[in-house]
Amino acid sequence: MTGPAGANIRLASRMGRLGTESAFEVLARAKALEAIGRSIIHLEIGEPDFDTPEHIRTAAKEALDAGHTHYVPAPGILPLREAVAAFLERTGRLRTTPDRVIVTPGAKPIMFFTILALCEEGDEVVLPDPGFPMYESITAFAGATPVPVPLRERNGFRLDPDELASLVTDRTRLLILSSPHNPCGSALTRSDLEAIAAVAIEHDLVVLSDEVYWAIAYDRPHASILDFDGMPERTVLLDGWSKTFAMTGWRLGFGVFPRPLVEPVTRLVVNSVSCTSAHSQLAAIAALTGPWEPVDRMVAEFRKRRDVIVDGLNQIPGMSCLRPEGAFYVFPSIAGLGRPAAEVEALLLDRAGVACLAGTSFGAGGEGYLRFSYANSVENLHAALDAARGALAGL
Repeated sequence: MTGPAGANIRLASRMGRLGTESAFEVLARAKALEAIGRSIIHLEIGEPDFDTPEHIRTAAKEALDAGHTHYVPAPGILPLREAVAAFLERTGRLRTTPDRVIVTPGAKPIMFFTILALCEEGDEVVLPDPGFPMYESITAFAGATPVPVPLRERNGFRLDPDELASLVTDRTRLLILSSPHNPCGSALTRSDLEAIAAVAIEHDLVVLSDEVYWAIAYDRPHASILDFDGMPERTVLLDGWSKTFAMTGWRLGFGVFPRPLVEPVTRLVVNSVSCTSAHSQLAAIAALTGPWEPVDRMVAEFRKRRDVIVDGLNQIPGMSCLRPEGAFYVFPSIAGLGRPAAEVEALLLDRAGVACLAGTSFGAGGEGYLRFSYANSVENLHAALDAARGALAGL
């Protein structure tokens, strides 16, 4: 196309491989309805509705006042990388060293940099379906082939290790895991992870373990593939501050990498974002070393909301919903409504003023499902359920 200055702008063909995150598209449509006077209950966006705890905000203000407004090392300041390593060991998740920790502006760069560092044209990446849409998008952008492994409701939306093994080929380079899972709220068990670890070791796979929801677990302690012998040397742990500490807008994530990946990923940081803001990193230290009570209170409230929305959805004709084990999402079946998920998503927004996501936003395996975030008040959840029940009556 020709712009006003006569420049001929041609986009590279690989740009067409990049997808998007539907939550932000639905949020934009919901905001447009609000702008013309409609009342909308937001159950589409995936972020805690709690404020960042005060001690973390105070640490950021103090850092700014102390002049921490300049460049810092690309992988993160050493005190934060030390705090991450200590936090992981203190919480029983992983014993590691600061030199394997890389801090980035949000957790998505960890996904991007891992896939770019490992995958080339013709490689394959096995990823969950339904799953966070960026996994497939970034894989395709890198020129690799996404290989979906189905998460089925009859298995509690947990990956089946035998089915995983059947999808691995000599071109498989990376396996992506997500537990607790977005969008389904499911959590892999220790026996699941032990079997998955055996597959990874047998086929010499690298694993990207997305554990950003690890602290939001309800029915049993969080389990990780890193718990098993041989896995820390072949696993990238992806985590951050957004969900655990209600810090989505701070853009803070980290990865713990096998040693051969540290230098290549650091180079990707240098070439893309340079570094993560200094004052944010000092706030991140306060989060990791400060009181845990705000996290406990948030998780307790999420548990209460989970039960409200699951019980309510199961009372709507045509819908059924499993009780999730983690995160703050439900993934109800709408098979009984006899309509495509995208149509029901649009109907709920237009008729009920309830913003949610079609399951197909998370892959082909999401057809027949919706995702609701219950990061909203109990009062609003009850109102959304009532409105949805009325809008769906008679379908």
